[in-house]
Amino acid sequence: MKPAYLLFDAKGKKTTYENLLSEAIKADIVLFGELHNNSICHWLQLQLAKDLSKTAKDKIIFGAEMFEADDQIVLDEYQKGWIKENQFTKEAKIWDNYKTDYKPLLDLANAQKIPFVATNVPRRYASIVAREGLDGLSKLSPEAQKWIAPLPIAFDATLPAYAEMLKMAAHGTMTGGSSKPEFFAQAQAIKDATMAHFILKNWQKGKIFIHFNGAYHSDNYESIVWYLKKQNSNLKILTISTVEQENIEILGKDNLNKADFIIATPQDITKTY
Repeated sequence: MKPAYLLFDAKGKKTTYENLLSEAIKADIVLFGELHNNSICHWLQLQLAKDLSKTAKDKIIFGAEMFEADDQIVLDEYQKGWIKENQFTKEAKIWDNYKTDYKPLLDLANAQKIPFVATNVPRRYASIVAREGLDGLSKLSPEAQKWIAPLPIAFDATLPAYAEMLKMAAHGTMTGGSSKPEFFAQAQAIKDATMAHFILKNWQKGKIFIHFNGAYHSDNYESIVWYLKKQNSNLKILTISTVEQENIEILGKDNLNKADFIIATPQDITKTY
């Protein structure tokens, strides 16, 4: 038998999808960290979304990094049936892999009448941060500031995820168009802070908010998790990460403790793009 994936807990012990589902039902917020082009990861997202919608019924809320907050109006209009799908995909800033990877989730939400929240910062505002740092957001109008986390936005450069980005930028490995290394990390932080903000704005006690995001935004209980906990330390947050390994029978040391549940898939798994 050649499994397409194996599921592990944080300590690297093999576990089951049934265990993941039972823990997700108990959570306030589920952060499903994906590798954007990993086909198995996207399939599992859909399965978990389907099973949660069956089990928790009207308690479920969906949200995703892949939709920017200022497209919420268009997303709502599409969910209500006021506009056609071709109008939605033309007017919203959808990702190139929307049709294969995120449309099934939105179709499920529409069929089950599940709210779907656009959580990410508009990319034009992340670009401002990349050039000018978080202070650059103060120039935005009150109307524009509705689509980002409330100012001032906390930033802790010592958090490992951001510290690693600072190191990469300082060595010229990655800059993202930033003029300074700290602005590169802050451009990531505005995404994390904004996603956390819109998750909490739309979550209510007794509900389960399942959020789909790149694994880097929730790995190691940082980033989105840090901003969520900063606002509400009592939240029960479940994290899922996705990794690719040559051998998936044993979870690699570098992938231990990345999340509560870790999906290991072969490196040569079919990619969606």
